[in-house]
Amino acid sequence: MARAIHSVRNQTFTEWELLVVDDGSVDGTAALAKAEAERDPRVFAYSSQRNMGAAAARNLALEHARGRYIAFIDADDEWLPQKLEAQLAHLQETGASLGYSGFWRVIDGQRRRVNVPEQVTRDQLLYGNVIGCLTAIYDSAVLGKTRMPDFALSHDYALWLDLLEHGPALGINQPLAIYHRQERSLSSNAWHSAKGTWGIYRNYLKMSRRDAARCLSAHLLKRTFRG
Repeated sequence: MARAIHSVRNQTFTEWELLVVDDGSVDGTAALAKAEAERDPRVFAYSSQRNMGAAAARNLALEHARGRYIAFIDADDEWLPQKLEAQLAHLQETGASLGYSGFWRVIDGQRRRVNVPEQVTRDQLLYGNVIGCLTAIYDSAVLGKTRMPDFALSHDYALWLDLLEHGPALGINQPLAIYHRQERSLSSNAWHSAKGTWGIYRNYLKMSRRDAARCLSAHLLKRTFRG
């Protein structure tokens, strides 16, 4: 978490607020978050007595957010210094309400660049998620403070699909963040990830088995080539 907080504090755009949610951890995260909040008035620490899950933790932060633009960062990840400045300028110049960017994926010390398209529509996203959660940013003045659907996996994907009902998202094909992949995490397990995506198609979007299978096949193919 210290790395993630430092990367936010190191942003060239300085008018931010960071809402840190300790989701019932027992590893000292709550104490670290509290210490950071005491050190910097732009940092706010919140804790839950039990593990709520990532979606609920993000929604708790969203309830307290006061800023117009909403962005996300997990404890293991980091933003590059120009991330917020570049994306805010891009949103304001283009009038887009949802943005994203490329990023670096680090696995076992090996760094690989993940490229993204300059635009994605909702129909296109159904066939493969190109929006990394650590790069996403949306304008709550246009889209409202939209909550993440409460799923154990792929809740961010479900949110992007909801937001894209209002129009396409625009990307910056430049790495603006670093995703540190944890091999033992649920998100790094291909089976669990596919199962989560299938659940979005079938249970959230109410797609037929045939349509869901077609979308999932394309989704997995893109994931394979993206790495």
